[in-house]
Order: sequence, then structure tokens, then C-alpha cells
Amino acid sequence: MDAEVERRLVHASGGVVPLAWAVDLLSYGQLRYLFLAGSAVALALEALRLSGTLDLSIFDRLTREYEQSNPAAYALYVLSMTATLWLFRPDAAVPGCLMLAFVDPAAGLLGSGELRRVKRTFVLLATFGLATLVALPFVGSVPAIFGGLAATLADGVKPVVAGYVVDDNLTIPPAAAAAITVGLLV
Repeated sequence: MDAEVERRLVHASGGVVPLAWAVDLLSYGQLRYLFLAGSAVALALEALRLSGTLDLSIFDRLTREYEQSNPAAYALYVLSMTATLWLFRPDAAVPGCLMLAFVDPAAGLLGSGELRRVKRTFVLLATFGLATLVALPFVGSVPAIFGGLAATLADGVKPVVAGYVVDDNLTIPPAAAAAITVGLLV
């Protein structure tokens, strides 16, 4: 299987845990603590990987070239979801996490192979539609649209801070959850 497809499948598999809350298999407290534990494991793995102490073939297979000497996307993914789950209420946080888990890999496949500062219009529109659909089971249409817009911006526009591209694994969940929260107030 192509490494890019494998990355996307691993990415999507992370949505299983927030979905466990959505179908009442976990309480919100259990979900938060599970992600907190996952963050601790991810930080430990990244420290070992970046120091050269731990060299697993899965790291070579599932990390990109630019992640070899920088924190890997999986760690940013877990940390971002954890922060979002602790900062926002469930009906805003969980859709934000699911947008990262499911919408981001779909958008990535649609725009695969392109290194662009802003993704193509059809990818942005698809991202918005999918993200909004992901939020709809949790909130009304206005908050879902707000969340969809925020996720689309976080995924589709790559900001550069001090010469580094900000990874959308860090930005999608909190941006979407914050926008959903604002949408709930409207």
C-alpha cells in the first residue's frame, strides 16, 4: 500500500476514540483522560525518536521527510485534540476533533502532491462541505457552518510563522471548536 494512503488511514483511525464518546461508549471525562494519556505517550515517543534512542520502521514509513528532525504530525494531532477536548465543551470539541480525523485526510488526498500556500478552490469547497457535515450531528446548521469554515481555513491556508509552516494538525480542532462555540452563541 502507498505510504501516503497508509498515513491517511492512520489519520482517520484516530477518529474512533472521539466517536466512542458520540455513541456513549466513553464519558467525556474518560475521553479527555484517554487523550491526556495518549499525549503523554506521544510526547515520550517523540522525545525518544528525535533523540535517536528509538528507531522504529513505522516512523520511517509514516513520517514525512520534513518530520525527520521535527515533531511528527501524529504527535501534533494528539496534542491538538487533547487541548481541544480540555478547552471546549463536548458538542464543539468532538466535531473539531472529528474534522481533523476524517476531513483532513480526505482534503489531503484531494490535493495530494501539491505544495501550495492556499489549496485549490475545489479542495476548499469539498473540505467545507465535509467539515460542515461532520459537525451537523452535534450542533445546528449555523454552528456547523462556522466550524466548517474554520476547519476549511485551518486546512486550506498554510500560515508561516518565523519561517515554519504551521501544521494543520495543530490548528483544525481548536479553530473548528472555537468557531462552533461562537456559532452556538449566535
